Amino acid sequence: MDVVDIADVPRRMPRPLWLRLMRNPGGAIGLALLAVLILAALLAPWIAPYSPTKLATGRPLMPPGAAHLLGTDELGRDVFSRILFGAQLTLKIGTVAVCISLVSGLAVGLAAAHFGGWLEKLLMHSTDVLFSFSDTLIALAFVAVLGPSLTNAMIAVGVAAVPFYARTAYASALAETAKPYYEGAIAAGAGHGRLILRHLLPNIMPTMIVVATLGLSNAILAAAALGFLGLGAQPPQPEWGYMLSAGRDFMNRAPWLMLYPGLAIALTVFAFNMLGDALREAIDPKSEGR
Repeated sequence: MDVVDIADVPRRMPRPLWLRLMRNPGGAIGLALLAVLILAALLAPWIAPYSPTKLATGRPLMPPGAAHLLGTDELGRDVFSRILFGAQLTLKIGTVAVCISLVSGLAVGLAAAHFGGWLEKLLMHSTDVLFSFSDTLIALAFVAVLGPSLTNAMIAVGVAAVPFYARTAYASALAETAKPYYEGAIAAGAGHGRLILRHLLPNIMPTMIVVATLGLSNAILAAAALGFLGLGAQPPQPEWGYMLSAGRDFMNRAPWLMLYPGLAIALTVFAFNMLGDALREAIDPKSEGR
């Protein structure tokens, strides 16, 4: 029997992450929809035919047509222009809120998993207390204290999701602390900063990136809900949740006032969910080679 040299066996190189995403139908759809959203947000000042806040660019409650592709609202503002500029607010809301949740959750989870002891109990018990309340209730409480505004809504949505990110980071980091490489680093005399930043953080970031991608859709929905209740973006900002709320009184006469903002929210949430699911499969080493 011939002995085969391992060095002579060709090794299969892992596919790049972007290629694995594109080979996933859900990932390709999510990326395509998000590309359209990002382009709409970036090019809104040049694509939008009218100002999103200027009154009486057309007659009030004009149906969709050549002059106004998606019609006008009750104040004569162009709905298409407001949808385009609303994409900017949507991306801003989702990004800021998730950054607040991710950074805070990572700090809490990593500290609890690494230091353990009384600090772990304090941080995780505090997280459990916050888990007993819904995200919406926490966000409403923050907005009630801080006052209704777009900035406060982003902060409220971000803070409300911190317990979930903290629990996820804690569970992932705790699993890493039980592995031999981590115990070996401790035996080699690595300090707290090196253990957290060089060993724990890089190994849990793939999981947290997936969680953050999926969390973007939740943040957008939560911010839209606050806007719908009048606790988020304030007039005349073209925020999709507020546009839904403003169109309720004209649902029968002008259904497009609720149809198009609702469709924009639904497609954006759908895109982030599809991308998050595809990203989870792409990062998972078990999925390589399928």
